[in-house]
This record gives sequence, C-alpha cells and structure tokens, in this order.
Amino acid sequence: MHELSVTESILEICTRNARQSGASRVTTINLTIGRLSSIVDDSVQFYWDIISEGTLCAGALLVFKRLPAKMRCNDCGTEYRFDSDLIPCPSCQSMNACILGGDEFQVESIEIETNEDIP
Repeated sequence: MHELSVTESILEICTRNARQSGASRVTTINLTIGRLSSIVDDSVQFYWDIISEGTLCAGALLVFKRLPAKMRCNDCGTEYRFDSDLIPCPSCQSMNACILGGDEFQVESIEIETNEDIP
C-alpha cells in the first residue's frame, strides 16, 4: 500500500514543477527505480490512473527505468552488480556486502506541453 503515498508524491512533484514551467499539461514522467527498492510498477500505474485524474498530469505516460543493484564486498572490496536474486561476491563468494546503489527512487524528468505548443 505504500505505492499510494509514493504515487501521491510523484503527482505533487510533477504538478509543482509543471506549474512553475507554465505547463498546460504533463505528457510523460520518467521514473528511475533501483532494483532493491520495493516499488511495484503496476501498483504505481494503478494509483496514478486514479489520483492524476483532473490534474495537469492526467493521462501522462509513466516510464519506468530499473537500475541494477550495486554492491561492494566488505571482505575483499570487489564491486559488483546483480539484476535478480542476491548473489555472493563473484570474487570470494562472501555474502558480507554493502549496498552502493539500487535502492533509488526518483522522478528523473517530466515532459510537458505549454499553451505555446498548441496551434
């Protein structure tokens, strides 16, 4: 259910920035989501379709870009990535690692139309 609050934050960020830019509507929102975040794309899309109705962002396309997880082995210092299940260090097989990336979640960019774009 936390996708609802995340989606509300996306709407607030995009609406605020669109207004500041003089947008008549938001057409596309590019989201960057790390592999280790617990965000479910389909849930965000579901809530988006409901809560964006009647706003500058109504009908905007959500584009989800997933980033791989990045880890560093605390035993040997090797940095590595993985896209699916947690894996041991490829150099020493240790599971003692710290996260360097992959837990991100951000609005990377928004695309808008202004009244000037409409003939």
